[in-house]
Amino acid sequence: MDLGIAGRTALVTGGSRGLGKHCALSLAREGVNVAICGRSQDTLDVTSAELRAHGVNAVGIVADVSDIEQAAPLHGKVVDQLGPIDILVNNVGGSKVRTDAPELTVDELRGVFDLNVFGGYELMRLVIPHMKEQQWGRIINIASIYGRELGGNLGYMTAKAALIAATKQVASTLVTDGVLVNSIAPGSILHEGGSWETFQNDNPPDVVADFIDRNLPLGKFGWPEPVGDLTAFLASERADLITGACIVVDGNQSRYV
Repeated sequence: MDLGIAGRTALVTGGSRGLGKHCALSLAREGVNVAICGRSQDTLDVTSAELRAHGVNAVGIVADVSDIEQAAPLHGKVVDQLGPIDILVNNVGGSKVRTDAPELTVDELRGVFDLNVFGGYELMRLVIPHMKEQQWGRIINIASIYGRELGGNLGYMTAKAALIAATKQVASTLVTDGVLVNSIAPGSILHEGGSWETFQNDNPPDVVADFIDRNLPLGKFGWPEPVGDLTAFLASERADLITGACIVVDGNQSRYV
């Protein structure tokens, strides 16, 4: 299937590893020029080389998007090196703290929102004017099933729920401008350097097996390629009726209907 996006320019935050890397690779396979950001130049360089192997232009930029002040310089560097951004994938996220109320402080909660919501929202604000001007754009926000149902901790749940809600609202304001905004809600996806790899490494085999038995109908953790390929599809010309959606990728892990 020709997705019709060859030659477009994308920014994938947290694109040097994990889900972000697979999103970037799926876009590169479709001929999209890709900028990725992350906190390690060495890792960025390795992934950028993998992206360029698909015959596209790729750059890796050191940036921490949980610091909102870094969003504008990141945007400027991508535009300078690859051109205006047509596709934005807000992949950076996670949980900086594991505590819940009442131990979780407001400052700690704000830090989780900085990581999962505010930096990505600032990038959305920066790319939307170009997208509206050309009457074409795609924004894909990587959320979580725990933004839709009970699970995880207070900070992570509420931040991902806010990201899904923001996606829906922004999509409604851009629906007549050719700019499509969607979110993806992965379940428990296993990838190198990810939280579920840490969970496996830090717990006895019987604890891991019990978690899988109780939570994962497939009998195993998910894998990142479907998230990457769905991202490429949502960024494509073929997805032109899909906006404001939150699409679950979890092997039926979710409990809600």
